[in-house]
Amino acid sequence: MRYLSVTEIAKKWNISERSVRNYCAHGRVEGAFLTGKTWNIPENAEKPERTNKKKEQPKTLLDILQSEKKNKYSGGIYHKTQIDLTYNSNHIEGSRLTHDQTRYIFETNTIGVENEVLNVDDVIETANHFRCIDMIIDNAKVSLSEKFIKELHLILKSGTSDSRKDWFAVGDYKKMPNEVGGMTTVLPEDVVDKMKSLLAEYNSKDNKTFEDILEFHVKFEKIHPFQDGNGRVGRLIMFKECLKYNIVPFIIEDTLKLFYYRGLKEWDNERGYLRDTCLTAQDKYKAYLDYFRIEY
Repeated sequence: MRYLSVTEIAKKWNISERSVRNYCAHGRVEGAFLTGKTWNIPENAEKPERTNKKKEQPKTLLDILQSEKKNKYSGGIYHKTQIDLTYNSNHIEGSRLTHDQTRYIFETNTIGVENEVLNVDDVIETANHFRCIDMIIDNAKVSLSEKFIKELHLILKSGTSDSRKDWFAVGDYKKMPNEVGGMTTVLPEDVVDKMKSLLAEYNSKDNKTFEDILEFHVKFEKIHPFQDGNGRVGRLIMFKECLKYNIVPFIIEDTLKLFYYRGLKEWDNERGYLRDTCLTAQDKYKAYLDYFRIEY
C-alpha cells in the first residue's frame, strides 16, 4: 500500500491541508495513521463528504406532480391523476364520456367519434377540468380565497352552453336559488356572507387535518355558491388542500357516488359515512402511489 502526505492529498482532493488533517483526526479517512506528527494516508482513500452538506429533502407528491407537469411527462402519477380525477368528477355530474375518451382528449387534445353522438359540453368541460387540475397543482400552497375559488369555476365553465345564458354567472356566485339532492341551499343574496365566514373559519386553522378538509367540503356544498359546477369545484379544492398539507389526496370514483352523497347529507349526524368513503378513495390513490414508487 502506498501512502501519501497531507500536502499530496490536499492537492488531490482540492481542499486545504487543514481540512485533510481534521478529517484524519476525526477518523473520517479510512486507513490513515500517524507517525509522530505526520499523517500517512492511503493513496486510494476517498474524500469524506462534508458533514454540513445540506441533505436533499425527500420529494413530496406535490413536488412530483409539479415536476411531471412542467416536463410534460407521460405515464406517471400526474398523467394518471389528470385522467382519473377528470373522468370520475365529471361522470358523477352526468358526463357521458367514457374513461378512454377522457384519456384520449388529455393525451391527444382530439376525440375520435364513430357512430356516436357526444355532448359538446361534456367535451369542453373535460378539457377545462384538465386546466383546473393544473391550476390546483400550480397553486397548491396558496391560501383558499373567494378569488381562487371563482377562478376555478370560471375555468371549468368557460365556453359551455351555460356560459351563454344571461342568468348563469360563470366565475361568479349564483343569481338564482338552487337545490341539490332535493335539499335547499343558501339563497343568492346570502352567499357572499356565508362564503366569507366559511373561509375565515377554515383559514384560521394553521394546520388542516383530513377531517378539516372534509368539513370544509360539506359546508361548501351546502352553501352551493355557484349555479352549477359546485361538486367539481369542491372536489378540486379537497385535492388541492390535501396536496398543500401533505395528506394523501383522493379521487371519489363514480362507483362511490351514492356513498359520497350519503356522507354529505348525513355529515351533521354521522361523520363516519363521508370519512369512510373518502378513506376508501384514499386507499385507492395510495395504491397508485405504491405502483409509481412514490413515498407518502
